[in-house]
Amino acid sequence: MKHPTFAATLCLAALAAACSTVGRAAEPDAGPATPATPATATRWTFDGGIHNNSLAVSPDERTAVVSYSERSDVIVYDLTTGQVRAVLNGFVTPRNIVFAPAGDRFYVSDSSIGTVAVIDTATLKTVGSVPAGAGAFGTTLSQDGRTLYVNNQAASTVTRYDLAMQQARAVVTGFAQPRQGVRLSPDGKALYVTNFLGDKITIVDTTTNKITGEILGFNKLRAISVTADGKTIFAANSGSNTIAVVDVDQRAITATVAVGKDPYGAALSPDGQFLYAGNLGDNTVSVIAVATQKVVATIPGFKEPRQAIAFTRDGTLAYVLNEDLSVAKVDRASNRIVGTLTAPMRPN
Repeated sequence: MKHPTFAATLCLAALAAACSTVGRAAEPDAGPATPATPATATRWTFDGGIHNNSLAVSPDERTAVVSYSERSDVIVYDLTTGQVRAVLNGFVTPRNIVFAPAGDRFYVSDSSIGTVAVIDTATLKTVGSVPAGAGAFGTTLSQDGRTLYVNNQAASTVTRYDLAMQQARAVVTGFAQPRQGVRLSPDGKALYVTNFLGDKITIVDTTTNKITGEILGFNKLRAISVTADGKTIFAANSGSNTIAVVDVDQRAITATVAVGKDPYGAALSPDGQFLYAGNLGDNTVSVIAVATQKVVATIPGFKEPRQAIAFTRDGTLAYVLNEDLSVAKVDRASNRIVGTLTAPMRPN
């Protein structure tokens, strides 16, 4: 049963998303919806000019789920066999994937459909849907798995959902096209939201659901990561080919590290000692030593790597998603690609 508050909030979010696109000037990597052509007539997209990918690994490390916004399918890999377990259809512009802490389900946002699909990991059946409005993009879960935060790049909002009660608890306004980048602080008290327009990180108090500050000075801000002590944020600047180092207490950029061309990724290794940056423009991944803030390795051989980078818990392997939804396996001791999970052909 839908709760009245939930339904009303979602209607407002959807309305805001639709209205916010009217009169918007075109800007790089954020064009209008893809027009229908004979080859793509069945795939209308709401915001297809914005491209991103996503990769999530289940807590038991047996399953990886991947998506690319240019494809309407979501691929599920069996990591124990290295084979494709299933191809999930019914999406239009899948944006972000995140597993519940228990691993029993995962969530897939779709900015064209305007929902977050809830999928059972065992059966791969859709068991629920969170309406979030056209433009639904980045997502993150609280550590207990009860709260889901959803960026809406079209409405410039972040909505907080109570998954147990199936209610929207708050709609936070005041952003500027928040996309994939949304992270909680380790203690869960602060939410960090990237704004593509304005190139800033907005800080939200998760107790009051109010904006408490901003961090400025980025250049085409993409992915972010937060260190385990909550003191540092790393942010990818695709416009300046750098990773920004942010002091959270100062709310300021204190250093930048030059990496490859057009970096989108900024993923911390499980031990927090290294940062991996996927460089879309030159098909490499830069490895940065956190202690020295220096690049210690550049790994070639990828296909348009973006934000989607994950690690095994023991830190021995990194998974990097390619443009064709294949997944490169990187041995972290040697920083070399040692295998690839092969994706099925792209649907028409």
